[in-house]
Amino acid sequence: MISTSIFPGRYVQGAGAMWEFGRELARFGPKAFLICDGQVLDTVLPQFRPAIEEHIGLAVERFGGECSDPEIERLAGVARCGAHHVIAGMGGGKTLDTAKAVAHALRMPVALAATIASTDAPCSSLSIVYSPDGVFLRSVAHPSNPNLVLVDTAVVAQAPVRLLVSGMGDALATWFEAESCRQKYAPNMTGRVGSMTAYALARLCYETILEYGELARSACEAKVATAALERVVEANTLLSGLGFESGGLAAAHAIHNGLTALSPTHRYYHGEKVAVGTLASLFLTGKSAKIIDEVYSFCETVGLPTSLAGVGLMDVADEELMSVARKACAAGETIHNEPLPVTVEAVFGSLRAMDAEGRRRASAR
Repeated sequence: MISTSIFPGRYVQGAGAMWEFGRELARFGPKAFLICDGQVLDTVLPQFRPAIEEHIGLAVERFGGECSDPEIERLAGVARCGAHHVIAGMGGGKTLDTAKAVAHALRMPVALAATIASTDAPCSSLSIVYSPDGVFLRSVAHPSNPNLVLVDTAVVAQAPVRLLVSGMGDALATWFEAESCRQKYAPNMTGRVGSMTAYALARLCYETILEYGELARSACEAKVATAALERVVEANTLLSGLGFESGGLAAAHAIHNGLTALSPTHRYYHGEKVAVGTLASLFLTGKSAKIIDEVYSFCETVGLPTSLAGVGLMDVADEELMSVARKACAAGETIHNEPLPVTVEAVFGSLRAMDAEGRRRASAR
């Protein structure tokens, strides 16, 4: 049996790392096309642009806000008009996924500067494509991972705490999904089974956020980059990215995809919906009471949702929740990587069970 693991070309992290972005970009050539999140364009880039442009010419375009086919096509068209050597992205997951897609369309290297640690998107070869109004459509696997991923933890520490916590929600799923794939010999994102390295990194991701998550949250509230914040940012970004892509996905992310079918969830972050998917997956796969308590306790401590109300579904009807379950169980979805048969009815039941347990725990506190 052949195993395959895939990694970004270079990963740079630390307080002040953004000052090195221009030097890193210059390794690819003298001109870069930078796709920049709107808020980052107004608040973060001005601090670092002079230092970046000491090393490389920069053409900057504002990101429209959704990693959708029209936005990818628009940005590729703008970039195609210039003589650029590298596509760069600066911002959050959707901005970076769009930069990856544009780079692939133009057959160019891609370098990413993550300004938040809210998902594991930066390190992966994937772009998650949504409709212009935010409904999940598909995952697109590009031929290679980003050539560079850079994370300035001093910048991350200035971002809203909720974004860091959302990243922990995304990271929370990593080990559970990779372990399901390992047990079933299910494929990772390359179509082959994962390596010992990938599964070990997925476990390290889980252990890291459990140990340092609360301390990292406190650091982010104080807007300082501490050792705990460094560890959690690395877990959210690098360990989770390597763990999901080279270890594999299963129920949690499929349930996330199902949740996007209900418009009230669109106001919530990817990692918040993944956390709900992870909690539901514990019931779906029959995890022990000890594990269920451990995961609920972690979510309660750091501020992740523990009920459907936490992602906007206060009074969700059975038929609406069944539509989530049907989307999660669609042919080709990663939920079928679980090492047991999965039905729409079982997913519906697991969502109701996680919601009931979350509400019970909340009322008991």
